[in-house]
Amino acid sequence: MSAPLSRRAVLGHAAAGVSTLALSGLAQSQPVTEPAPRKPQIEHAVTAPVAIEVNARPIQAFEPRDRARTRFGSLDYRSGLVLTSSYRGFGGLSGIRLDAKGERFLAISDQGGWFTGSIRYSGRAMVALDDVEAAPVLNAEGRPITEKRLWYDTEALARDGATVYVGLERVNQIMRFDFAKGGTRARGEVIAVPPALRKLPTNKGLEALVFVPRDMKGERLAGTLIALSEGGLDADGNLVCFLIGGASPGQFSVRRTEAQYISDAVLLPSGDLLILERKFSWFSGINIRIRAIPLKSIAPGALVDGPTLFNADLGHEVDNMEGIDAHVTPEGETVITLVSDDNFSLLQRTLMLQFTLME
Repeated sequence: MSAPLSRRAVLGHAAAGVSTLALSGLAQSQPVTEPAPRKPQIEHAVTAPVAIEVNARPIQAFEPRDRARTRFGSLDYRSGLVLTSSYRGFGGLSGIRLDAKGERFLAISDQGGWFTGSIRYSGRAMVALDDVEAAPVLNAEGRPITEKRLWYDTEALARDGATVYVGLERVNQIMRFDFAKGGTRARGEVIAVPPALRKLPTNKGLEALVFVPRDMKGERLAGTLIALSEGGLDADGNLVCFLIGGASPGQFSVRRTEAQYISDAVLLPSGDLLILERKFSWFSGINIRIRAIPLKSIAPGALVDGPTLFNADLGHEVDNMEGIDAHVTPEGETVITLVSDDNFSLLQRTLMLQFTLME
């Protein structure tokens, strides 16, 4: 790093497959030990949603060393929030989906919990979260999925109207929920997935889900659920992904470069699949990257790649960024929203960041 950061010397890494630790500058010279597996944090005494209060502190500048700078690659910084709550289950955000206006949100915690609410804006800047509720993800019997061993690492989230898909990394399964039947009270059913998906690594497995809209004109993958692994590798060392349902089911790969792992993805109306990636080094900390993959290049057996739109590291206001979504403003701007998984660590933060995608 070219300059020290006031908020912490080194950010703890939350990427699966690498230790979920956070170190201060003094701790960097100490021996590194693997932490005990995290236990679910969501309060599951009841299965109904509960109202919670989430406090939001604005992030005025994305790069503290140059507070006037707003352009970072193809993204222009709009606003950001540091989110905290006294609710002990708040955190671990691994996926987010917003409505068409970028206001109402549905988020998933990797500890088997839903969060819903609204983003309040002042002009184009986020200022608060309102009407936030937390609820456990329920199985087909109406019980929290965390009651079953390893069924808590809910890392991936996709929507098809009222149908919501959730990917569980530890067991590499996908659940489907009908939100028309009670919203977050909906009971999930496990859907059939390719056998190769079930064989992904338990700690670098299913990490991102994207549903291609059925009405996407001229798109042969319309109606397909795209499932991306965090670090499941093919014979050539590239990232294994799957096409589920639709007209062309099968397996494809995303070219892996610079030792990055996939953490989430979103499909833009333009037809580009934005892939959020991250990597960690004990020497340089965490790096966040966004790549654009043309949807039309994805097909069974394909190896796909695309340009890097955005890079950030500990010189910027980032944490363990795990969720990405996009919406289009009435003015026609494409807004990218990122959220972070704090690993329920006192040394990490839950962030919500927004950028304008510059054409």
